[in-house]
Amino acid sequence: MIRIGIVDADSSHAPEFTRRINHVGIEEEQWVEGARVVAAYPGFSEAVADARTKNEQYTQALVEYGVEMVDSPEALLGEVDAVMIESDDGRRHYAPARMFIEQGVPTFVDKPMACALSEAVELAELARERGVPLYSASSLRYAPEVVEVASGEALGAVVGADAISPSKVAVEDVPGLMYYGIHAVETLYTLMGPGCESVQAIDSPYGILVTGRWRDGRLGSVRGFVKGVAGFGFRAVGETGTRQEMVSAQYIYRELLKRVIAMFETGEPPIDIRETLEIIAFIETALRSAETGRREHLPAV
Repeated sequence: MIRIGIVDADSSHAPEFTRRINHVGIEEEQWVEGARVVAAYPGFSEAVADARTKNEQYTQALVEYGVEMVDSPEALLGEVDAVMIESDDGRRHYAPARMFIEQGVPTFVDKPMACALSEAVELAELARERGVPLYSASSLRYAPEVVEVASGEALGAVVGADAISPSKVAVEDVPGLMYYGIHAVETLYTLMGPGCESVQAIDSPYGILVTGRWRDGRLGSVRGFVKGVAGFGFRAVGETGTRQEMVSAQYIYRELLKRVIAMFETGEPPIDIRETLEIIAFIETALRSAETGRREHLPAV
């Protein structure tokens, strides 16, 4: 049984992931096998909306789910076999991730892996040098509807796609596209695969619209909504058909956690880390394009 530690408890993912892994307070069809969350550092970011209230609520839930609280991320070393870094504030991900990777601990970093491409590249390079499994993803990547289309079984090869999600700003000074809008970016990349060469973005108080050109000429877009009730959805055009639908979030945590625990068991991340880096590059470049009003090229990663 793999012993998992959690760093930070200002995101609902900390208790929600624990419920599924520890088989507590949730129906059996949501259970994930092979691991147990045994300890957590209940840190939080003051930049998260209602941070203290959320932290108190989520920490109490973790205790009720049988998780021991420790007083620092370092206190998890030697007590766990793997770690999940869960702060809602992506700027808090880099430092603990680096520490655990340096210590050889398999690491899952919740989305985004970092709020700066340079930090994400550093983590990826360090993980490669040390031979440590590292993974970061949005759970939307594993929505059954998205997986089916991405596999090519439903529509054949995807020739173009559009993805939508909320893009609210809930963490002070973290752009919505780097926070909640990353769900739409991950959905687009799951459908299209990596290989975006340039983007152009328009933003307004209502949200952001980003168009991307892939190296093979395909076009994809992300629309993140700040106002309105957007939900998660996509439109994909394939060689044999088209599908447009909203995405159910019912089982996405379960499906993500299956991949995370499989990585902890095998040492093999579910996707190439270079795709994760390209997603961060896509977001950074889109934000720059929104400022300049020009089409901007993604840096090599």
